[in-house]
Amino acid sequence: MRKTERYKVEDANSLWRIYKTVSFFKVMKSFIVIQIARYTPFLSVKNWLYRTFLKMKVGKQTSFALMVMPDTMFPEKISVGDNTIIGYNTTILAHEYLIDEYRIGEVNIGSNVLIGANTTILPGVTIGDGAIVSAASLVHKDVPAGAFVGGNPMQLIYTKEEMEARNDGE
Repeated sequence: MRKTERYKVEDANSLWRIYKTVSFFKVMKSFIVIQIARYTPFLSVKNWLYRTFLKMKVGKQTSFALMVMPDTMFPEKISVGDNTIIGYNTTILAHEYLIDEYRIGEVNIGSNVLIGANTTILPGVTIGDGAIVSAASLVHKDVPAGAFVGGNPMQLIYTKEEMEARNDGE
């Protein structure tokens, strides 16, 4: 199970209560900063925008490709380690609104991680150091350090040990 905090709602679906959950002005600021960063070709500028205005934890020499979409409501719950690549058009969510509840959870992406293009990372997930996530994956559970995972739903393709054995055999 992902590590999320769950909040029950009554009467209407949880998205109707969005601005009781998070400030409208915070969402607007996040949206504007994210839209600027999505199109900015300068990696250091993107990281500065994320750290300064969104309070995301972004490691040294981490690369967010074009069109990456961090969470607009709770970007401060996203942490990315050093020397990690987040692929084109990846979405990183720290919240999810359901019919009768909403959930909020931290997303921790380790160092030296490769996230393939068009991946969606759900709230409450940890991706360990050195992991590789295949393109177009739905990351709905934790990824062990050094593992190679992929698919929708995500599945373990190789463990760290199997990856090392493959690389030693070449």
